[in-house]
Amino acid sequence: MNTTSDSSAKKPLELLLFLDELNVVRQLSNHTIKAYDHDLLKLYLYLEEFDLQIHQVEAHHIRNWVGKLHGQGLSARSIARLLSAWRSFFDWIKKPHPKLPIIPVTNNPVVDIKAPRKAKSLPKALSVEHSQVLMEHAKKQMEAADLPIENYWTVVRDYAIVELFYSSGLRLSELLSIEVRIAGARQSDRLSWIDWETAEVNVFGKGGKRRIVPVGQMAMQALNSWRVEWEKKIPELAGPFFINEKGARLSPRTVQVRLQKLAVSAGLPTHVHPHMLRHSFASHVLQSSHDLRAVQEMLGHVSIGSTQIYTSLDFQHLAQAYDQAHPRAKPEKS
Repeated sequence: MNTTSDSSAKKPLELLLFLDELNVVRQLSNHTIKAYDHDLLKLYLYLEEFDLQIHQVEAHHIRNWVGKLHGQGLSARSIARLLSAWRSFFDWIKKPHPKLPIIPVTNNPVVDIKAPRKAKSLPKALSVEHSQVLMEHAKKQMEAADLPIENYWTVVRDYAIVELFYSSGLRLSELLSIEVRIAGARQSDRLSWIDWETAEVNVFGKGGKRRIVPVGQMAMQALNSWRVEWEKKIPELAGPFFINEKGARLSPRTVQVRLQKLAVSAGLPTHVHPHMLRHSFASHVLQSSHDLRAVQEMLGHVSIGSTQIYTSLDFQHLAQAYDQAHPRAKPEKS
């Protein structure tokens, strides 16, 4: 049986009718229809290999084929897509179709079949050493004697931003939501702000949840330096704390670009983005404290399961330290 996608005349009638319905009735895109076609042709290749008709397929056949695909290295995501296509196809075959000869398919053999679990990708975090390099480089740029006056305030701002990201593990949206509050004035419930007396940031976070996160001493120094420059720009002393040249709230894209340029000029060998500093904060605090609940609270995670992924990063750190330090960790040189 020729199962190439450009030989529609050789395809089974039920497959041609199903693809036609996807096109005419459901009006799916050509790209989606091609994906269905590709995945369903795999099904018919298995039918040919095991000398089965479509109505003879049972759940154990599907499990066997999925296991084979998984063993061949097909990703969990691709297998999930393939199973979805097969499941939809069998659901369609179960219904009567005027142009289709009777196919006694009464059960969908794919209905209870699940794809292999997707491997959780670990968040990318900077090492402690690279984090220190980034912070110190941002500080040196601010302290450079030959810096043009018109550019000085931007590097002060950027230094405050990277220090706060790394000090308190804020999301980008949370950092940009920080405003300076006017005492006694009516304020939005969605504001975040810095408590200068207690060295804390009060964050309006994801899901409308509030949390209070400590701000480290180095970050507070950087924020105070930026506050001086900010007050020169904003005479009314109210509004967004991290601003652009026009005094408007800084855009997320600007922060991303400025941080990446800072990392490149610091000589870091990886792409650095705001969320990486959040990951670095979580990983490094966990490495030092081993207090998962505290990290959960500071990150604002609803479920501790979201925080537990950092234990894997912590284990990687410990495993690396073990390999470097333990006298029996490496094989003897011949």
